[in-house]
Amino acid sequence: MTGRFPLLGEPLPLDLINTTPSLGDLLQTPDDLRAWYTAQAHRLPELDGDIGAADLAAVREIRGHIAAALERTRRGQCPHRLDLLALEHAQLAAPAITHLRWEDTGLTAARRRAGTPGQRLAAELAESAAHLLADPAVTAIRQCDAHDCVIWFLPTNPRRRWCSPALCGNRMRVARHHQRHKAEK
Repeated sequence: MTGRFPLLGEPLPLDLINTTPSLGDLLQTPDDLRAWYTAQAHRLPELDGDIGAADLAAVREIRGHIAAALERTRRGQCPHRLDLLALEHAQLAAPAITHLRWEDTGLTAARRRAGTPGQRLAAELAESAAHLLADPAVTAIRQCDAHDCVIWFLPTNPRRRWCSPALCGNRMRVARHHQRHKAEK
């Protein structure tokens, strides 16, 4: 667990999906979304402007489509057309351009999106999801093996079973140990 949000550092679409752990939705308010964005800011473009209820709704909507598309794709099934169209629509709602600016040493190029903060964030997340969906590694995405955990991760080691060896892994090993010793008595 990393602060308010479990398992940060997975591919961005998985970190977004993981805001719906078994204990409930972690993106209930615009403040929750701001906190999640702050935790992910090193991986996302700067969001200028205030995040409001409509922005939260846009991100929560795209999160559902990402989760549905990833669930099917990781199993080798074709995602529903509605989910793929939603990812495309989110990107079209905040199109990206390459902004050129002259600095003392020459031109710099920075990618910028149009739209509200929520549209820009949803577009970035949809684009990141599109790249992950098209990556052959998508079939390696797993859900934590702990019986009460719904966190998704992309294992770097094929033997990885839990979202966190220190949390779920330890909990499950202790439970197995307890069951074995209970059965011996």
